[in-house]
Amino acid sequence: MFKKLLAFVATMYVAMAFAAVDVNTATSAELDAIKGIGPVKSALIISERKKAPFKDWNDFVTRVKGVGTDSAAKFSADGLTVNGTSYKASGKAEVKADKPVTEKARDAAVATKDAVKGAAIATKDAAKETARDVKAAVTPKADTKAEVKADVKAGAKTEPAKK
Repeated sequence: MFKKLLAFVATMYVAMAFAAVDVNTATSAELDAIKGIGPVKSALIISERKKAPFKDWNDFVTRVKGVGTDSAAKFSADGLTVNGTSYKASGKAEVKADKPVTEKARDAAVATKDAVKGAAIATKDAAKETARDVKAAVTPKADTKAEVKADVKAGAKTEPAKK
């Protein structure tokens, strides 16, 4: 009987040790018990909580200075919750909400890159065409240089000489 009672007490102690600590109701001591939260950070959390309860993990990360997404994930793994939810449950949803903005930025960058590449190709093609026109203009169709000069002065378009 004593062994069963001892096992029950040990189980209850372990369950209490791993019990979730809600950021909106936790005392300073309970917050300090979370690894990574010390007296300064717990005082800051309580100060922000007095202004208004934290709505979700995104609100918590935004309002508590010095807490980022990595810290929030660690705090959640150690038993901290916001309104009964762990960071993985609500924090990932917030990250996914930001993802379309990142995709839009990536799409815009790709579109810009494609536009620049297209403009470069068009410029290169135009330069080649101009070079062909210049080459055609200076290639003598007449046998003598004097005739070529006369054609150029007169504005006549010259064609390459046929061999």
